Amino acid sequence: MPQIEVPLLDPAVPKRARCLMIQGTSSDVGKSLLVAGLCRAYTRRGIAVRPFKAQNMSNNAAVSVDSDLPPGPDGELRRGEIGRAQALQARACKLPPSIHMNPVLLKPQAYVGSQVVLRGRALGNWPARHYHELKPTLMPAVLDSLRRTTAEADLVIVEGAGSGTEVYLRHCDITNMKLAELADLPVVVLTDNDRGGAIAAVVGTHVLHTEDERARIVGYIVNKFRGDFSLYEPGCRVISEQTGWPLLGVVRWFDAAGRLPAEDALALEKPAVGAGRGLTVVVPQLSRVANFDDLDPLAAEPGVAVRWIRPGEPIPADADVVLLPGSKTTRADLDVLRREGWDIDIRAHVRRGGRVVGLCAGFQMLGRVVRDPLGIEGDPGETAGLGLLDVDTTIGDDKRLIDIDRIDRVSGERVTGYEMHMGRTQGPGLERPWLRLVDGDGRETPEGAISADGRVMGAYVHGLFAADGFRRHWLGQLGAQISALDFEAQVEATLEALADHVEANLDLDALLALAR
Repeated sequence: MPQIEVPLLDPAVPKRARCLMIQGTSSDVGKSLLVAGLCRAYTRRGIAVRPFKAQNMSNNAAVSVDSDLPPGPDGELRRGEIGRAQALQARACKLPPSIHMNPVLLKPQAYVGSQVVLRGRALGNWPARHYHELKPTLMPAVLDSLRRTTAEADLVIVEGAGSGTEVYLRHCDITNMKLAELADLPVVVLTDNDRGGAIAAVVGTHVLHTEDERARIVGYIVNKFRGDFSLYEPGCRVISEQTGWPLLGVVRWFDAAGRLPAEDALALEKPAVGAGRGLTVVVPQLSRVANFDDLDPLAAEPGVAVRWIRPGEPIPADADVVLLPGSKTTRADLDVLRREGWDIDIRAHVRRGGRVVGLCAGFQMLGRVVRDPLGIEGDPGETAGLGLLDVDTTIGDDKRLIDIDRIDRVSGERVTGYEMHMGRTQGPGLERPWLRLVDGDGRETPEGAISADGRVMGAYVHGLFAADGFRRHWLGQLGAQISALDFEAQVEATLEALADHVEANLDLDALLALAR
């Protein structure tokens, strides 16, 4: 195992915040959304709140800027990456994201397990078995990041990962009960009523915990509830009788959840489809799709319908745009495109005059070849791209992480977003860039590539369509209906509605009193 060395906070810095931990009875019970709602609700009360999740597993990530990272060669602050859910929770607290809010991020990859990101920087790729051996060496960094977070807040809401009762992982736990024990955290158990089996899930959690772990749990919350609670209340009495834990509240189903960025690809098990009619954007569902919240602004447009194409389905002939999203494993997902016959469908789409957009890895796929000589994503080698843009990509071990806030000289519109990739793209196709990004000093940087007929385009910029002016310009070029949608304002309004929802369903004073 490698020696993990990270700078540690001065032990003399006192803990300021009280903490409350939310653990789930399984994955996808709504922990991340509930924490975001609590963060915004307590922030509105004037409390300095911070989110914290020791370990997240997601290919939906966000860029953060942190002074704790060593500066770059010219002294600029370095960027790190954390899970998208913690970035949203930071936004709920009206704060910029920090690497300490999510010190360990796992980004699943085909063949090689997951890329491990520690405090914003990639450690390398680890098979699952070897990662479980690595985890205990990461605990000092996790505890230090939690200490740093508690030193600057009044309240820290700590989110567990998956289920807190995965007993076969107890020996290497860094994010659930072991963390709660070492940091002395009170724990609230969250269960999902919508999927069924909530009673057994909470009672089973009680059975599988040790006596010390049970004593740390201060109560439970039933989430995603629909219907008449008076009919379900006897079930809650059974839970409390069997466990001795009090019911802390029932959170009803939040209809607007789909307007917020999803944490990970579990959301694609029931893919959201934009309700708009008019322009149809289809998105092949890749095996290691990443940062697919790039599609949220398009799906929110009333004149756009976004449809995810599952394996086994062809790309429909009536699609207006085929959009290739990000991926953690570009070459493996090129193989998926070919296995599903989507490469043939895409070429036919182009021949019919349709448009194709590639974002990040999707941009790489549009080129002639993707090379991985170091085996960063899997076995070393190269894979032919779709050949729709005259560019080549080489995957390297240096990850590019930057924020973008510039003016695009081509459209005349502001472009915001970020880059997060390990590939470098070159070739004659770059001489015809999709974007020409100008900074505040007037310096221009070409970005991406576009075909001579303007129908195939790609770029590395994530979040491109969240910029309202640019999105409207792009949709106007396609003849789509133009709306007055303010996407960022919609996200803010949804966070406010989520906080209202949490306030209406939970006793926030009682929860705050449980924190310590």
